[in-house]
Amino acid sequence: MAQQHHALSSQESYNPNHLLDILLGKMQLKNDAALSRMLEVAPPVISKIRHHRLPVGASLLIRMHEVTGMSIRDLRDLMGDRRTKYRLSDAQGRPKPEEKAAQAAAAAAAQQQTQPQSSNENQPSSSGNYAH
Repeated sequence: MAQQHHALSSQESYNPNHLLDILLGKMQLKNDAALSRMLEVAPPVISKIRHHRLPVGASLLIRMHEVTGMSIRDLRDLMGDRRTKYRLSDAQGRPKPEEKAAQAAAAAAAQQQTQPQSSNENQPSSSGNYAH
C-alpha cells in the first residue's frame, strides 16, 4: 500500500513532531497517549500526525490553543508551518456533479411552486354563459 502524504508535508520546514514534543513538555505529559487525552482526540490521530499521514488541522490547532494558551501563530511556527495565507483550491467548496444536478432540480421545483398559477378566472371566456 502506498503511503499518502498531505500537501503540507512537502514543506521542508514542516515538522509536527517538534510541536507535539513541545506540548508534551509544556503540559508535563509522559507520552502521546496522555497528550491525546488532554487534547480529547483518539490516540491514532497523534500517531498519524507524527508519521506525516495526517496534517494538524484547524480544529486540533484550536484545541491546542485552548489547552495551552499558546497563540495559533506560535503553534504553527513550532511545527514549521510558515504559510501566511491559506488558499482553498478551486475544487473545495464546489458541489459534486450529482449534488449540482440535485440542487438544480430542487431550485426548479421551488421556482415552479412560487410562480403564480395562470388562471382564467378573471378573463372572459368565449364559451361562457354571457348574455349577448
